[in-house]
Amino acid sequence: MTLATTLMIVGIGFFLTVLLTPLFIPALKRMKFGQSIREEGPQSHMKKAGTPTMGGLVFIVSIVLTTLGVAFYLEMLTTQTIVLVIVFVGFGLIGFLDDFIKVVLKRNLGLTSRQKLIGQIIIAVASFFLIKQGPFETTVGIPFTDWSMDLGIAYVLFMVFWLVGFSNAVNLTDGLDGLVSGTASIAFTTFGVLAMYYNQQDIAIFAFAVTGALLGFLIFNANPAKLFMGDTGSLALGGALAMVSILVKQELLLLLVGIIFVAETLSVILQVISFKTTGKRIFKMSPLHHHFELSGWSEWKVVVVFWSTAFLAAFIVVMMEVL
Repeated sequence: MTLATTLMIVGIGFFLTVLLTPLFIPALKRMKFGQSIREEGPQSHMKKAGTPTMGGLVFIVSIVLTTLGVAFYLEMLTTQTIVLVIVFVGFGLIGFLDDFIKVVLKRNLGLTSRQKLIGQIIIAVASFFLIKQGPFETTVGIPFTDWSMDLGIAYVLFMVFWLVGFSNAVNLTDGLDGLVSGTASIAFTTFGVLAMYYNQQDIAIFAFAVTGALLGFLIFNANPAKLFMGDTGSLALGGALAMVSILVKQELLLLLVGIIFVAETLSVILQVISFKTTGKRIFKMSPLHHHFELSGWSEWKVVVVFWSTAFLAAFIVVMMEVL
């Protein structure tokens, strides 16, 4: 796939999102799909109450149209493409139901953890058996080495853990304007480059479609945000990112490429463990981005530092893998 084709894919995803978003925002406002802010969160966030949410619908539509359209045009529509779309839309649907219950039905907690988990497991297991129809290896390799382990049928458990874990990790990270839009676009770009390097053009098409759409969404999602992606967008992105790493067979590289998502999740886990065992908190508030906010950093500073960290990690990964 040439550079011109790559830029075309990014451009289509970008412009579709930019064109669709101004149509979605008034519609979401009319339907009163406004964000509710948790009282226990930073008080500076209270001014965001009422900002339209569920904006993930915009880039989900854009990404699916771009991916299927370009893949069909280039005659690269494969089983892997279909699996990516299924995971992306499936996790997005779980997020949409969660958002709908919280925003429209006014049940602040949305879907229960068990309901979300069951839905995520079903999608992950179905995806495993779909990709197993082709020449898919059930190995997990150690980054930057030739060592790998074949998990056999146990790979399905790993896949469930990976998709559920990263979908929720991205969801936890989605707490500041533009934070996930920026970090996820960096992560998908990285895996798009790796997919091209490994000659997996079908996966690269999807990854670059996501990059373009998120950059378009960022115009409306950067501080001060006019639109939030909601669980609809964050769960979809996390599930799809994990699936891309699986299909590229660089699963564990996601721990580095997605270092911000990993750090945010670890901060929550450590905070809970510390509070339950010692009664003390490690961070002023978790996830991690709130700790820095309460330490006096502006929201924009937190986001830029996290973006920069994600970019540095991605740059190192590409240099180590490609060069």
